[in-house]
Amino acid sequence: MAARRGDIILDLRGLRCPQPVLRAKKALRGMPKGGVLVLEITDPMTVIDVPLFARQTGHPLVEQTRHGDLYVFKLVKAAPGLGKNVSSAASLAAAFRSRLTQPCSPAFLQLFFHWDEAMNIQDTRLTSLAHGGGCGCKLAPSVLQELLAGQPQTARYERLLVGVETGDDAAVWQLNDGTCVISTTDFFMPVVDDPHDFGRIAATNALSDIYAMGGTPIMALAILGMPIGKIAMETVRKILEGGASTCAEAGIPVAGGHSIDAPEPIYGLAVTGTCHRDDIRRNADARPGDAIILAKPLGVGIYSAALKKGVLSQAGYAEMIATTTLLNRVGAKLAKDTAVHAMTDVTGFGILGHALEMARGSKLSIVLQAGAMPFLSQARTLAETGCVTGASARNWASYADSVAFRADIPQWQNDLLTDPQTSGGLLISCAQDRAESIARGLIEEGYEAARIIGFCEPGTPAIAVEA
Repeated sequence: MAARRGDIILDLRGLRCPQPVLRAKKALRGMPKGGVLVLEITDPMTVIDVPLFARQTGHPLVEQTRHGDLYVFKLVKAAPGLGKNVSSAASLAAAFRSRLTQPCSPAFLQLFFHWDEAMNIQDTRLTSLAHGGGCGCKLAPSVLQELLAGQPQTARYERLLVGVETGDDAAVWQLNDGTCVISTTDFFMPVVDDPHDFGRIAATNALSDIYAMGGTPIMALAILGMPIGKIAMETVRKILEGGASTCAEAGIPVAGGHSIDAPEPIYGLAVTGTCHRDDIRRNADARPGDAIILAKPLGVGIYSAALKKGVLSQAGYAEMIATTTLLNRVGAKLAKDTAVHAMTDVTGFGILGHALEMARGSKLSIVLQAGAMPFLSQARTLAETGCVTGASARNWASYADSVAFRADIPQWQNDLLTDPQTSGGLLISCAQDRAESIARGLIEEGYEAARIIGFCEPGTPAIAVEA
């Protein structure tokens, strides 16, 4: 954009928000009415702030252009008090059009409400903006153990009933009356391209931690990181709407949140829930002789890999969305059943990883029956054709030493046992004589894939896999 004689040019390249807007505000104070201020900006967050600043203060934004990473804006010094009397960007521009040598660009009128269109940001597949997706983004179990080793212990807090000791799903703090507060956070990068579906999946996954502890969620805070300048604002809006719709389904508000400019899209929730102390279900209270039940089918990671490769059918996508957006709210009901001894949910570490956490926390061995596992309908075919995530291999490398196979199983089945699940099902340890009725109850509640998949036995904490 060529500056005209008399224009004041501010070279704000390299400055980060909020410095560019603060300097623009100072410059405008010393300018005569009708003067033109040209802002040269490279900070993507300020690209959002400038139109908002213009609208709030009444200084019309009359032109804007983009040259690679450089954004150039033209503001006109308004008459005192104009911003209070003019309610829209269009009327602001009209008020000053007669004073300008050149008329307002038609594109600028869209800037306040569709800045991504004005900046020529093209629609982009969400999954292409991230190096991983869903719970497959989680650090490998071995890496997480190494990072947490030597961290301060939480046992000295008497009211902290559940902390980091057994890698449980959420923290639990007891209040004075026996009521407990459950707190968790979960977020990840896109596992699907549809922004509304991404928001729903991420919210369902975060809420699951509360249900897995036996609690009921009461409110959530949004966690948002977006690559400003690479993703349309309407896309971000749909992500947030998707998350809010799932929270509404759960009967809770999204009461606030925090957002940052991030190199890759990230969305999730920090969720607060409650339960009575007697209803807490940890992952460390399984008992020898217990049956193990899984409430949702495995294969979400396989499906997400197929989606990225463009080989997942429409029916497969619908099946994936159905399972990943099914709330694990039945956890709160199960917690009131004394026959249910322990619970967790199966997410990024796969069924083997989360069963191993339960075995270690409970100081026993868990036997899983590969032939009893519920799988998504296309999971085997897709696994056999190589639609396997990198997280699956990382998972296996992390816990292979603690898994023994009592029978030969095909590679596709091994891949599904290590497959990272996003918004997976509850893993339940319950009394053997109640297992059949609990599994039937899960099916009646809408968890049609619920199956008894194994049992607990005394022994060194480990996983054994039978055919």
